[in-house]
Amino acid sequence: MRTHPPDMFSIATGSAEPIYRQLVEQARRLIAGGQLAPGDAMPSVREIAHTLALNPMTVSKAYGLLELEGALTRRRGLGMVVADAPKSTHSIASRTELLRPTLERAAHEARQLELDPDTVLALFQSILKAKP
Repeated sequence: MRTHPPDMFSIATGSAEPIYRQLVEQARRLIAGGQLAPGDAMPSVREIAHTLALNPMTVSKAYGLLELEGALTRRRGLGMVVADAPKSTHSIASRTELLRPTLERAAHEARQLELDPDTVLALFQSILKAKP
């Protein structure tokens, strides 16, 4: 069982998406991408709230939603851990669907900026190839 640092999440403060939803979506992507494995301990609500300067209730709401959908489980003495999930949730199709909302927002912004698709795709490819 691995324990992950609270800085594994990042928040876009200017986003129209509520902060708790940003946390939920990031956790879903981390789980689907395998960075969070079944049994891994999640950072505590308090740790994430402190690291990201958030209200603990916001983090608690995100964790509660993830627990309701079966992505996280409560373990006595350990806090929240990543739940065992069927391998089908890690398929290319399910991971692609998790990325779709982000790409739709980016496409909308590109259209607002009147950027041609080739320019946007070239930028996206360079970002994909860049090391994090």
